[in-house]
Amino acid sequence: MKATLLAKENGDAKFTIEFTAEEFEAARVKAYQENKNQFTIDGFRKGKAPRSIIEKRYGDVFAEDAINDMLADGYPNALDELDIEVIDQPRMEFGKIEKDAPFTVTVTVAVYPEVEVKDYKGIELEKVDAEVTDEDVNTEIENLRKRNARMVTVDREVKDGDHIILDYKGFVGDEQFEGGTAEGYPLVIGSGSFIPGFEDQLIGAKKDEEVEVKVTFPEEYHAEELAGKEAVFKCVVHEVKEEELPELDDEFAKDVSEYDTLEELKKETKEDLTKRKSAWAENQMKDKAVEIVCENNDIEIPAVMIDDEISQMIRELDMQLSQQGLSFQQYLQFLGKDMMAFREEVKDDAERRVKMRMVIRAIVDAEAIVATEEEIEKELELLGIQYGLETDKVKEMVGEKNLEYIGQDVKMKKAVDFIYENAKVK
Repeated sequence: MKATLLAKENGDAKFTIEFTAEEFEAARVKAYQENKNQFTIDGFRKGKAPRSIIEKRYGDVFAEDAINDMLADGYPNALDELDIEVIDQPRMEFGKIEKDAPFTVTVTVAVYPEVEVKDYKGIELEKVDAEVTDEDVNTEIENLRKRNARMVTVDREVKDGDHIILDYKGFVGDEQFEGGTAEGYPLVIGSGSFIPGFEDQLIGAKKDEEVEVKVTFPEEYHAEELAGKEAVFKCVVHEVKEEELPELDDEFAKDVSEYDTLEELKKETKEDLTKRKSAWAENQMKDKAVEIVCENNDIEIPAVMIDDEISQMIRELDMQLSQQGLSFQQYLQFLGKDMMAFREEVKDDAERRVKMRMVIRAIVDAEAIVATEEEIEKELELLGIQYGLETDKVKEMVGEKNLEYIGQDVKMKKAVDFIYENAKVK
């Protein structure tokens, strides 16, 4: 096989792939072996007719499969050989098929655009405050207390923040509606789990006494038969529990940490918060730096790249929804949108994502940023930690070919660091 570049202009690459007569013949033989059982010829058992007999009756019937088989490897190999990165499906023109002669395919395909990026050094950034206050530390300690609280059953009326066990029956008029009934339902008052106003009306309820809760379903409620309607829920609270927080003392510090005193716990908490907040602030400034560089550069983005990004966003959302037991189609129904409307809605965000990657990648090229073996190894280690796997196992799963993508991610991160390190932080 030989690949020859003819032209590269107007966002397209045009090249030829020439297969030798010997390669074409070998592909025909392979196609014959794989498909001969489909032909029935008088005088021969099924699958036993010679290729010459089949072709004499039906013509060069194995040529199409042979061409597809040659292109399965030949097309990607040609892209590698000519160093062409495509962004769309190719358009192919097939040459004349002749006996004992080479076969040529002429390919035209949209390629990744060349991008010249400017004004990415010396941009001005506002410093993001990363100071940790005593209030921040106290809030973190209070959250730690809540995580270590125990639930205690109390004999009193319901208050905000209580955990209750509830029975309820929902009615619209005199009709009890489907899906509006539950027994032994656990509910945290103030969690916002139910329709607005529902939980507030349970405050003050007494154990085992019926309480009527009157609500109006939102106009955009997912169950259309209930949307905008007034309803009454007959509720009975069977159990009330409240959080009992541990005392804030040295014993608490010993129970929840490796420290002997509350002061030591607070000191370590402040140091940990400082590291986290500093990292958060730096990431905020890096995001802003990339945003500014994108604003500094006008780039013509091929429509196909935006369409592909939208499709990728939909796949990502579909995976997230599936983890919650929902399908993407159900999600669209809940929003009251069709696929076309959704794609149009996320188009601007997709365009921003594509532009950001194009700009960062252009900086990778402009600054000749590389990914070292050590950096790629570190990235694989982080993936291993994320998925609970040994680095060698991650490397095996990723595969040699996909290591290139890992390296590209490393280079992109280094390019973002380069923008930030060369910025003027005020």
